[in-house]
Amino acid sequence: SLLMKRKLFLYNFKNLRWARGRRETYLCYVVKRRDSATSCSLDFGYLRNQMGCHVEVLFLRYIAAWDLDPGRCYRITWFTSWSPCYDCAQHVANFLRSYPNLSLRIFTARLYFCEDRKAEPEGLRRLHKAGAQIAIMTFKDFFYCWNTFVENREQTFKGWEGLHENSVHLTRKLRRILLPLYEVDDLRDAFKTLGL
Repeated sequence: SLLMKRKLFLYNFKNLRWARGRRETYLCYVVKRRDSATSCSLDFGYLRNQMGCHVEVLFLRYIAAWDLDPGRCYRITWFTSWSPCYDCAQHVANFLRSYPNLSLRIFTARLYFCEDRKAEPEGLRRLHKAGAQIAIMTFKDFFYCWNTFVENREQTFKGWEGLHENSVHLTRKLRRILLPLYEVDDLRDAFKTLGL
């Protein structure tokens, strides 16, 4: 099926602060070709991790097989249950550098941090520097996904308790990660000066 089951979406995309037990990453995508002021949808769907391969790499393999026309501009939008790990962020950043005619927007439900390395913030910064727009999913994004990627049987999307608060919390956290390092140092110096 092109559409995700409702329970699968609600379980995997719920933007909990501590989402223990959710080991898979789901990626919903829309691919559009931009022609001057208009755009044309080429494909949409969803993927999930496969044994030994993260979903971001699966998508890169999928889109690379399209043999994209270098003379045209393409916009890809992802909605992911987890943000990319460090290695996947590196792969995606390299991919974007190889395809300057392609833009990528990533809306993520939750931020992923591997407890072993804690390198993910650096991966997200490199991905952002390579041109990817990265944001936390809000109610509007969950609503869009529900209506676009989910077998919802015409049921209206109902947000869960804490959806807005968790989006705000994660947005602040992502903003701190993506701040240029000199701004972070300036803030630390300002807090020291203020005695905070």
